[in-house]
Amino acid sequence: MQTVEVNLLSEGNHTLSEAYKALRTNVQFCGSDIKTIVVTSCVPNEGKSNTALELSAALAETGKKVLFIDADLRKSVMARRLRVGKGGKGLSQLLSGMCTMDEALCATSVRNLHMIFSGPVPPNPAELLGGKLFSMILNKCRDVYDYIILDTAPLGSVIDAAVAANFCDGAVLVMASNEVSYRFAQNVKGQLEKSDCKILGVVMNKMNMKSNKYYGRYYGRYSGKYYGQYGDYGNTPSK
Repeated sequence: MQTVEVNLLSEGNHTLSEAYKALRTNVQFCGSDIKTIVVTSCVPNEGKSNTALELSAALAETGKKVLFIDADLRKSVMARRLRVGKGGKGLSQLLSGMCTMDEALCATSVRNLHMIFSGPVPPNPAELLGGKLFSMILNKCRDVYDYIILDTAPLGSVIDAAVAANFCDGAVLVMASNEVSYRFAQNVKGQLEKSDCKILGVVMNKMNMKSNKYYGRYYGRYSGKYYGQYGDYGNTPSK
């Protein structure tokens, strides 16, 4: 099994580390029946992928066995961010029957955390995520892992997150402060609710703590890094 070095943005940043620990605690208080969690956003570059990875690592640090699935099959940034070379197997190949679970699974430098990368861009992402094989894989993983975190494409761009949410226990919506209108956020929320997946809450990201006197006094200001440009999610990029 390949081992991937995971570098977290929260390492060495006390403010950010505490924020993700708080998110972890909130997720744990949602109940022991919440094991598979889909993480999405309204639009690209709101920080959903980093939030999903940091949440996975935070849960793993408590001794829980965690599987991070990069289910953003259209424009994933995770393999590039973690500097994973080409040639490895991923979720698209697993769901297409082109590899086994063992071939797609990766160990990480974070104890108790395993990963499955997205793999090559398929022509039918939503169909793969909505298929019976994906449901079967998640059910088998439930017997092995305490938590399964899925990073999915922005729901305001394509329907993939809602499709995957049909097989999940809960959903977390990541929103960048002052970047999405109230009406648009409500529309995305409505799409997620149609999947009958419980919405666990919203992560407000990219907040300027300097302008917030209450939070700024205690936590300071964090300007995070966000990786990759999604481009047009409606069109599958060519390789």
